Amino acid sequence: MTNTHQPESVGLSTKRLNRIDTVLQRYIDDGKFAGLSALVARRGKVVYRRNFGAKDKTSGAPITDDTIFRIYSMTKPITATALMMLYEQGLFHLHDPIYAYMPEWTDVKVYDDGKLVDPIRPVTVQDLLRHTSGLTYGLFGDSPVDKLYAEADLFREGMTNTQFSKDLARLPLAFQPGTQWCYSVSTDIIGALVEVLSGQTLADFMAEHIFEPLGMVDTSFEIAPAKLERLATLYTVTPDEPLALLDEPKTTRYLAPVTFYSGGGGLISTRDDYSRFAHMRLKYAGSPSGELDGTRLLGRATVELMTRNHLPPEVLPINFGGPMPGVGYGLGMGVMLEPAEAGMMGSAGDSFWGGYAETYHWVDPREKLVCILMGQTIPSMQYPIRKDMRTLVYQAVVD
Repeated sequence: MTNTHQPESVGLSTKRLNRIDTVLQRYIDDGKFAGLSALVARRGKVVYRRNFGAKDKTSGAPITDDTIFRIYSMTKPITATALMMLYEQGLFHLHDPIYAYMPEWTDVKVYDDGKLVDPIRPVTVQDLLRHTSGLTYGLFGDSPVDKLYAEADLFREGMTNTQFSKDLARLPLAFQPGTQWCYSVSTDIIGALVEVLSGQTLADFMAEHIFEPLGMVDTSFEIAPAKLERLATLYTVTPDEPLALLDEPKTTRYLAPVTFYSGGGGLISTRDDYSRFAHMRLKYAGSPSGELDGTRLLGRATVELMTRNHLPPEVLPINFGGPMPGVGYGLGMGVMLEPAEAGMMGSAGDSFWGGYAETYHWVDPREKLVCILMGQTIPSMQYPIRKDMRTLVYQAVVD
């Protein structure tokens, strides 16, 4: 999977694909990122695999093929995959109420104009997977429920997935289940549900059933000291400095023992590791979807179910830093509904998601494409680099 093939062998133009170099290097030269890493593959063949800039701007140490990145919300598709592996074992149904497996959710209330009311229906497993649960993140808004999240100190030191679910269930939902789409801690509750259903910690389940089978050797919730020099430094955009230091390897929280395995945003990974996970979702010559190198994680029909829009028309368009027309949401990841409406290159049915530090990926079953972009600047979507990457990849398709 890591060998680089000639783009023309899979219907891409080398000259056109090399335009990626110019644009990504410009982001580096303009001081918007310290370093970037990108991969493009078609029909199972990697045709573009390059690095730009530094993993630490002070030392100048370059981004390399094995640089480790904080992938934040690109954890979500992996957590959803873990849960759907248990779905395939007949351990739950999508419309099951989550209180059937986690009793703390039995008596949850909904905040409605200053009052606490009963939900019109229970929060279901599908609600968690598609972000229609009534949960929020408590980080990006200033609603009364967001304030309750902040006061509850949900992400305190020593938290476990089980305790997180119990603490969160004591707080009201921000809206009636199924009536809105709101990006939220739902995927962290999915992580807790994986633990309940499997009897393993989320970290152990992922390691045994996803990372080891797929050969994702550098993906985990914490970093081994021997790998520390490979971890990229994390920067943030401030009014005074476009790349202000936020987290560096020698003091990173990923060195500390983890007790809360965040299914919504806790993983670190490499570009090539994530490419293996993405390729598992794609059907191409010699590899059916749900499988990679002869190792099957999911059935084809399960992958198709996950990458289909699960949102009803009345909750569209989703709002993620602004309205996103032409985009739906499947089980744990975004789904392209109509590229023309979305205003960006892609194919109807491609699945994608990104992370808070500007990591991004998409899988296009029609064009047989897998694309990975890795950066380490937060917050994400300060710049149109995701749309740029899509344009640069699709304009190189010439067959």
